[in-house]
Amino acid sequence: MALLPSIIDSPTNTRPHQPLVIVQSSVSQTCLPVLRRLIQPAKLPTQTLVFCLLYPPASLIKGWPDTSDESIKAFDYTERIPRYNVSHDSRDETLAAVSSGRGPFDVGVQMLILASTAPLGPLNVFIDSVDTLVSDLASDSQTYRFIRSLLNMITSRSHPSTLILHLLSCPLLAALTQTHLSPTLTHIVAHPSALINHLASSYLAPPPPAGSPEKFWSVFIPVSERAHESRTLVYGSGGIGTCSGWGTDTREFVVELVVRGAGAEGRKRSIERTIEGWRGDAPEDLQKLDSLKSIWARKKSSDEKPPDPTQNVSFNLNLTPSQEKSKAQVPLPYVHEALPLGKFTTAGAILYEPDSADDIDDDDPDDDLDI
Repeated sequence: MALLPSIIDSPTNTRPHQPLVIVQSSVSQTCLPVLRRLIQPAKLPTQTLVFCLLYPPASLIKGWPDTSDESIKAFDYTERIPRYNVSHDSRDETLAAVSSGRGPFDVGVQMLILASTAPLGPLNVFIDSVDTLVSDLASDSQTYRFIRSLLNMITSRSHPSTLILHLLSCPLLAALTQTHLSPTLTHIVAHPSALINHLASSYLAPPPPAGSPEKFWSVFIPVSERAHESRTLVYGSGGIGTCSGWGTDTREFVVELVVRGAGAEGRKRSIERTIEGWRGDAPEDLQKLDSLKSIWARKKSSDEKPPDPTQNVSFNLNLTPSQEKSKAQVPLPYVHEALPLGKFTTAGAILYEPDSADDIDDDDPDDDLDI
């Protein structure tokens, strides 16, 4: 069963609830189409706060600024650049916007309660992107403490709420995925389709159901973590090129989905890893992606029965039932087949049956020689 469509439709309605979602792009494949769909879920209206540090709101929210959806509020911080803007630190306003309506939240800074409030009910908070936040603050530790404060606000709400972080090659990724920040986690990673084709052709490790899941993941995980291989497949001399990422075209990519803390039966401390497809601006079945058709074609050809060599010949190579019965009754011409097995107890024994032409004489042939 595909996991991505249910997460896209309602991030706050997953069972059990996942308060932290990480959406990871890379130089070779953007994950912006997935991020846009998360911002505008198809079901269960939810209050959404989008804090833009890298991409402007118009590139993330459809119809901005003419949107009539009052449940989405965007905060454009893209012009707040350190050393070029006096007010470049947006942490106070971000924390205030998330905690408004509940009173000040003690995070060690002066809170600014904004007019925009976050009413009761499910709440989605988007940070785009963590990389820009780390660059603006010039401190990994301060960025981590800020994200932890945001997550504490999210988890302390009475209604299920979610913090969605968008990042690329962020130095904080290892820390953000650890269990001490959040025991449960949904990690969405975008990969180019060329990487899957490369694994299927060069490593003979196609994705399931075309291949073994154990073999695929044992090859996919270490190769995908080496980002230079994906960049070479996309931007190299024979690369496929890059996707614009706007989500309005028919470009395709694959999504690695890691859900921690909830298995298929709701088990605790479990990790479920799967790979799914994406086309345009919606999830797609992996087997329906045009860019991966060659993999399924190879699987179909391997599943077909090999050609019968007895077909299309000018003579009959098959036996009739009576011929097969007569053939089975013919005794095999083995000389020693009637001897009991216990007689051959000596390892390496040589059994020789003299031929009629053999000249066997027990006398010493060199008896006449005086040696």
